[in-house]
Amino acid sequence: MLDIKFVRENKELVKENIKKKFQDKKLPLVDEVIELDKRVRELKQTGDELRKEKNETSAKIGTLMRDKKIDEANEMKARVVEINKQLVDIEQEETELNASLKEKMMVIPNIIDPSVPIGKDDSENVEIEKFGEPIVPDFEIPYHADIINALNGLDKESAGRTSGNGFYYLMGDIARLHSAMLSYARDFMIDKGFMYCVPPFMIRSDVVTGVMSFEEMDAMMYKIEGEDLYLIGTSEHSMIGKFKGQIVKEDELPLTLTSYSPCFRKEVGAHGIEERGIYRVHQFEKQEMVVLCKPSESMDWYNKMWKYTVEFFRSLDVPVRTLECCSGDLADLKVKSCDIEAWSPRQQKYFEVGSCSNLSDAQARRLGIRTKGENGTYYLHTLNNTVLATPRGMIGVIENNLNEDGSINIPKALQPYMGGKTKIEKRK
Repeated sequence: MLDIKFVRENKELVKENIKKKFQDKKLPLVDEVIELDKRVRELKQTGDELRKEKNETSAKIGTLMRDKKIDEANEMKARVVEINKQLVDIEQEETELNASLKEKMMVIPNIIDPSVPIGKDDSENVEIEKFGEPIVPDFEIPYHADIINALNGLDKESAGRTSGNGFYYLMGDIARLHSAMLSYARDFMIDKGFMYCVPPFMIRSDVVTGVMSFEEMDAMMYKIEGEDLYLIGTSEHSMIGKFKGQIVKEDELPLTLTSYSPCFRKEVGAHGIEERGIYRVHQFEKQEMVVLCKPSESMDWYNKMWKYTVEFFRSLDVPVRTLECCSGDLADLKVKSCDIEAWSPRQQKYFEVGSCSNLSDAQARRLGIRTKGENGTYYLHTLNNTVLATPRGMIGVIENNLNEDGSINIPKALQPYMGGKTKIEKRK
């Protein structure tokens, strides 16, 4: 959410930013919030003047009563009663207008970074850099679900009976590989100096609306019936919510955290849920990194964070590339974002395994997360990045380490987490 003062003083810039995001339907909101803000400030000024008059009048009443000027005192009392009624009306209108102002302000997108490419949707995202040589073996690579099925590692039929489409059972060495990757991701980030956390897996609605846009919320979140609780779609939500309403000590910055959680997503939209595979599902597990820092440091952290994910996947023998998200593909709270994509030898193209985002002070402003420095109190910047989301990330490891006989080589980094095993083979 932008600062209303910024909108007031930079109306055309805010409108131009909306156009760059191809959200022209939101353009009228800018003038609407400026008018609402003007009316709120007028009401505040009128209220302040009435309160001053009330205080001065109340002080005079005592003097008049002491001097036995009863009629004049009663006139003053009547004026105080009138002022109180006016103040009630003003405060009620001010409350209603502020609620409307906040609702509209939360829909206006954050100002994107000047380096963000302009484009309508994800088809216009821009490749930045490739890491590792993408290899296509001289044998046919089956669909990932077929590879895992051949190793007795996947049961979607039973999951369909228990939970419906979009769920799965992982079994045997595949389930162990899944857990090994998460454990390795945890230790990888701890070695980078991040504090490991396991957060709540449900959050209240005021946290949800603090960390994401309404459109994202409707498309992603599962609500717990009868309670003000939502299942998290990523641990970023509860990790940022941890600091809601807090003033963080400046000398403790930056806060660098890495969190594990299961994630739950409705996956509403064009992509849909996979019938056979486990690439796009309702439930998965994730190791996340979250940073809260000074505004001057946020872009440096953004570049460090996506590089950590690249390093993580390269340590698992998976070629990756980074893709700059264009303006139309940025969620409203983000100022800059890039996707990390893994190479798929089967498809002979890259697919998304993670995303790194800088949200500047948007989440902090919504949730009241601040710090106090020499020049006063200010909002922190928040960033998040996927270390590993699996089973999706596991697909990249499986395809890039598959042998012609259907076995899977276990990358050296994961072998200690697999009891020293070097290969996954079909059990006899």
